[in-house]
Amino acid sequence: QAQLAESGGGVVQAGGSLRVSCALSGRTFNIATMGWFRQAAGKEREFVAGIVWRGGNTRYAGSAEGRFTISRDNAKATVYLQMNSLKPEDSAVYYCAASSSPWPEENLHGYDYWGQGTQVTVSS
Repeated sequence: QAQLAESGGGVVQAGGSLRVSCALSGRTFNIATMGWFRQAAGKEREFVAGIVWRGGNTRYAGSAEGRFTISRDNAKATVYLQMNSLKPEDSAVYYCAASSSPWPEENLHGYDYWGQGTQVTVSS
């Protein structure tokens, strides 16, 4: 099995930036894409961004487009989510997920492995 471990969450003021990381380990040979999701209190988990491991192709939710950037470091087996111009409504637990699908899926059921999540809080 693959294991995912997020880090880098915290508290930031509105308009600020934060980068969260996700380290991938274990049996990763079938992992083709990685995704970031978030879940705010009382809401469903939603797709934020995804990336293809080999080609680096990316996909973003509308709420993330232009403010967030997903990237990966293959040598470190780590995926990053750089978040700029943060808003209070971006506050949530951010999860990374791994999939064998060749293209990042928006549906969380398309992912096989999940991290434990990291809290991001944006204060107004």
